[in-house]
Amino acid sequence: MVGRPEPSPGLLRRLDDIARAAFPASSTALLMVLAAGPSGVPGLVPAAALPCIIFWSVFRPGAMPPPAVFLLGLLQDLLTMAPLGTGVVTLLVAHGLAVAWRRFLVRQSFMFVWLAFCAFSAGTALLGWLLTALLAWNLPAPAPALHQAALSAGLYPAFAFVLSRIHGVMRRAEDAP
Repeated sequence: MVGRPEPSPGLLRRLDDIARAAFPASSTALLMVLAAGPSGVPGLVPAAALPCIIFWSVFRPGAMPPPAVFLLGLLQDLLTMAPLGTGVVTLLVAHGLAVAWRRFLVRQSFMFVWLAFCAFSAGTALLGWLLTALLAWNLPAPAPALHQAALSAGLYPAFAFVLSRIHGVMRRAEDAP
C-alpha cells in the first residue's frame, strides 16, 4: 500500500502503556474540573479528588505518583480558591498513608476499605481545616470541613464501583499478549 506506513505493534503497545499510566491522574484532573462547574455543591472538588487519589494510590500506586498528587492538590487549591498548599499537603498526606497501608487494604473487604476511606476523609478534612486556620490566623467554621468529609465518604462507593471496573479493564489489557 502506498502512503503512510502502518504503525508498528511495538509503538501501539507503548502508546497504550502510556495512556494506561496517565489515565488515573488525568481522569482525576478532568473530574475535578468538571466538579468545579456550577453545581451548587460546595466542596465537590475535594470530594471528587480524594476518592480517586485514594483508590488509585491503593490499587495502582505506580499510576498515581507523588508528583501527580502534588499537581492535583495544586489544581484543587486553584479550583476551590483555598489557600495555596492546603490541598497539596492534605492530598499528599492521604496519598502517603494510602500507599503505606496498601498491602493491608487490598486484602480487605469493600466495607472495611470504605470505613478506612471514611477515616481518610475525616482526617483530610480536619487537616485542611487546620491548615486553613494556620494560614488565615483565624478559625474557620467547621461545617464546610464536616460537609466535605461526609460528601467524600458518601461518594466513595460510587467512585469505587466505577474505578474498580476501569482498573479491571486495565489489568486485563496488561495481561493480554
